[in-house]
Amino acid sequence: MNIRTLQQRMVVFILLPVGVILTLLGVAGFFYARDIMMSQWRESAVLKLQRAAHHIDMRLEKPLGLLGLLSRTAGLDESESIRSWILSELETLEGVTSVRLEWDAHRPENVMPIYRMGRGSGRMMRFHRANVDRVTNPVYDPEADGQTVDLLSQFKDETGKSVGSLRVTLRFDFLIRDMGRLGWWQSDAACLVDEAGTILIKTDAMEDRGMRLGETGDPLEKAVVEGIGKESHGTLLGEGHPPQTVAGYAHLENAPWALVLFAPGRAVLDPIVRFRSYYMAAGGLSVVLILLLIRFAVGSITESVRRLSRAAQEVSEGRYGNALPVKTEDEIGGLTRSFNAMVEGLRERDIILNTFGRYMDEDIARELMRRPEAHSLEGEKREVAILMSDIRGFTPMTETLDPEATLGILNLYFTHMIEVIKRHRGIIVDFIGDGILVFFDPLDGPLAFSLEQAVQCALDMQSEMRIIQSELASRGLPRVETGIGVNAGPVVVGTIGSETRAKYGIVGSTVNLTQRIQAEAGPGEAVVSQAVVSGLSEPPALRRSFEVRPKGVSRPLTLHILEESGEK
Repeated sequence: MNIRTLQQRMVVFILLPVGVILTLLGVAGFFYARDIMMSQWRESAVLKLQRAAHHIDMRLEKPLGLLGLLSRTAGLDESESIRSWILSELETLEGVTSVRLEWDAHRPENVMPIYRMGRGSGRMMRFHRANVDRVTNPVYDPEADGQTVDLLSQFKDETGKSVGSLRVTLRFDFLIRDMGRLGWWQSDAACLVDEAGTILIKTDAMEDRGMRLGETGDPLEKAVVEGIGKESHGTLLGEGHPPQTVAGYAHLENAPWALVLFAPGRAVLDPIVRFRSYYMAAGGLSVVLILLLIRFAVGSITESVRRLSRAAQEVSEGRYGNALPVKTEDEIGGLTRSFNAMVEGLRERDIILNTFGRYMDEDIARELMRRPEAHSLEGEKREVAILMSDIRGFTPMTETLDPEATLGILNLYFTHMIEVIKRHRGIIVDFIGDGILVFFDPLDGPLAFSLEQAVQCALDMQSEMRIIQSELASRGLPRVETGIGVNAGPVVVGTIGSETRAKYGIVGSTVNLTQRIQAEAGPGEAVVSQAVVSGLSEPPALRRSFEVRPKGVSRPLTLHILEESGEK
């Protein structure tokens, strides 16, 4: 999967779900807050409607109270003067347009048939022989001039028969005056309706609504009429979001009417509408910011993956380059560290393979890599122990063997010998035909330790030959023997070759002399020089000693054949 696909998938599987979740949470939060605000608005609206209705009740309460007082004066000694005072008070009340007495054919003898009272008119009438029975609910007459409301009180004689009435007329506009500042509405669309929904009076803003709520087919008006018949107060919302119109109603206590108000939904619900707009804007901005932050984080991750991908491609082509910078402490940072460690390990392995070969103990290779001469083409002269082995008579033997058998013998021989050499921390310099050149580097330690390793390695190699011969016999291959020579002396140790191809090894006359010593060993023998024996802390077990004068050497050499320690 390429990086672009990874980035696209991260966008789809991370950014998109987060955006959807945030959006859903935002929408759910908005509706939850809207419901709370709507509930609070309904409670506040009902309270304000009830306050407005109470205001109308207060204006009806004064004339109704005086009429009630009038009904309670029957039988009092001073009832005539009290009733005259009550009528005078009724006439002077604000909003009262007239106070009218009407008697029927059975009126008392001492009263006039009809007496209209007004400011400045005479008030001398006698009706003490008639009692006020009760005060009726306000009666609205839409046909009357000026749109008025009548408060009617019935008079009855001693027998309980109706003999007349007292009608107090109030201006309707006086009752609903100042409703706008008492309610929650933002318009003058107000009216009083009876229980059937008939509009008793309405403001100019309701001229197009007919004479009865709902007769124009408006579903909100029909819902208001239905609500008036069921509840004492309530609020209703029209169609739309926000609703185009909202309505509220509240019953009066002193009249069988209900105050109904209509207002534009946007005006009344303006706080909720503003909240919705602000919430959506803030929510959208938050989602965008969060998505940008996540996108930035995803971009950082994909860039890190892209950088690792490029570096991995370069490593596959053999270009290790510099370590990648670790910019974070998270998993990406840990991955980068692991990648750098991997590349460093590969680099080190390549150095080991190219410089020291595959046949060296890795611990020795790392120890050598810490030395300056391992990384440059400059060497260092020091004393080392050298071992060289060779299969005796192998070259003539190969002339009688097929290639598969020849390689089978060599591979088996080298496999066992390499393990023995690595076990004794020997450094294989080269394979010369069927021979092996090895040295044991004391590094900064004493040469005696390297000599002991070299001698013990030679003895173990001879013991290992018994195992090799047994396996050769099981494969039907001819028996072979090896001769080993061990020497010690000064050599130049370092990286030999060029910048493009080099290996860690030794050069010097001591190497050539070791080859000569190895040639003196018979089949199955390990021969060591006097320099080796002299350098050991304890003399080894020797089978015999002899002197030779190798070619190119000016003086005789004393050599020693090691005594084998028995079968392995």
